[in-house]
Amino acid sequence: MASQIDSVLARLDEDVEAGLERLKALLRIRSISTDPAFVDDCRQAASWLAEELQTLGFDARVRPTPGHPVVVAHSPEQSGPHVLFYAHYDVQPVDPLALWQSDPFEPVVRTDANGRTIIVARGASDDKGQMMTFIEACRAWKTVTGRLPVRVSMIIEGEEESGGPSLPGFLAEHAAELGAADIALVCDTRMWDAQTPSVITMLRGLVAEEIEITCAGMDLHSGSYGNAARNPNQVLAEIIASLRAPDGRVAIPGFYDDVDEISPGLRAQWSGLGFDAAAFLGKVGLSVPAGERDRSVLETLWARPSCEINGMSGGYTGEGFKTVIPAKASAKISFRLVSRMDPDKVRKAFRQHVERQLPPDCTVRFTDHGGSPAITVADSGLELGRAIGALSDEWGKPAVITGSGGSIPVVGEFKRLLALDTLLIGFARIDNNIHSPNEKYDFESYHRGIRSWIRVLGALSSPPSDADSGPALP
Repeated sequence: MASQIDSVLARLDEDVEAGLERLKALLRIRSISTDPAFVDDCRQAASWLAEELQTLGFDARVRPTPGHPVVVAHSPEQSGPHVLFYAHYDVQPVDPLALWQSDPFEPVVRTDANGRTIIVARGASDDKGQMMTFIEACRAWKTVTGRLPVRVSMIIEGEEESGGPSLPGFLAEHAAELGAADIALVCDTRMWDAQTPSVITMLRGLVAEEIEITCAGMDLHSGSYGNAARNPNQVLAEIIASLRAPDGRVAIPGFYDDVDEISPGLRAQWSGLGFDAAAFLGKVGLSVPAGERDRSVLETLWARPSCEINGMSGGYTGEGFKTVIPAKASAKISFRLVSRMDPDKVRKAFRQHVERQLPPDCTVRFTDHGGSPAITVADSGLELGRAIGALSDEWGKPAVITGSGGSIPVVGEFKRLLALDTLLIGFARIDNNIHSPNEKYDFESYHRGIRSWIRVLGALSSPPSDADSGPALP
């Protein structure tokens, strides 16, 4: 297999410029999913992908949904390990257009101020460039060997940038077809640093709540009712203050009941990443970490739950001053979840905590703004270990296992609806300007991303051996 991988890599290096032209063609399609004016462009992107995959021997079709279509493709291989690759062809709007240095949908390859060759266009990194690293890896395998080393299915959606409303229903309807894989692969994340590849195995879940406190039946004059009337702003402030303890822990009873500790090996690896907490906070004008005092900043971001106040309103907030005691005050509050935390259990505990803080004459109304569980892949296992090894071989240094403080809902849907674990392997860099003007993808990320997937697919195809018995972590 090693010599075969070398042959595929060599062919890829010869053909990488042709692959870049294919990426440019896809980047020219204005597949903005949030704007109805681009409905036809989204269909065009889906059709373009299906046709490309058909040329590689995939049974690829554009499938309808209530929103933008989904591309589903299956390779002809009938035996061996089976992977399900996910990506999205839709992109963010380009506003503000005036800040772009070139046409967002006319990709430009140029050298940046650091001497790096970059591809500039909307979607270059998120997610068309990343998606094409996998497709071009499949092309290289097919060109050299006539087949893929593993069975490959793909699902490529067109609504990720607009909330993905159609995908859960589509997955549920086609669970038997798509859930036949052994593992899901997602290429919509970034490397740890410019030369260190990573596999994300932890994604935090989410609970989003809005609360509205009502006291008097109308706004009151603060001179006439001050001291006598309960102020909902004060009540809300006290409730919010009660959510965290002085040591940074969330103070809701039972909040940490289902929170698992990370393994010693993972903690040791994170400690060795060279993460500079002071520089991380300094970039946004801060200096003192606000989370749990007995945890590293990386651990609080990736492996610990959080409670954040996302918005507050109540009373007069316009120009000038108005001496009013408002009738209502509200706040939007989100919780990031980890490990085995149940979104419904967290939501119930939060509401009970709020209700216990309410003084007489006050009522509360709760609004549910959704939730999803955290995703954790064990830091051991055949697929993870082989992916780590393949990435390390390509980049010439050990790949690392990392977490993400954010949430990627599709990964939760894969687990919930298809019973699939997911490996998140991406090659973006932190300065790729995703969702911003002048989005870019480093040519090195694109080229070595393809090479990485060639190695990963080859590694996943090998039969189990004694080398697979150990943990992915050193």
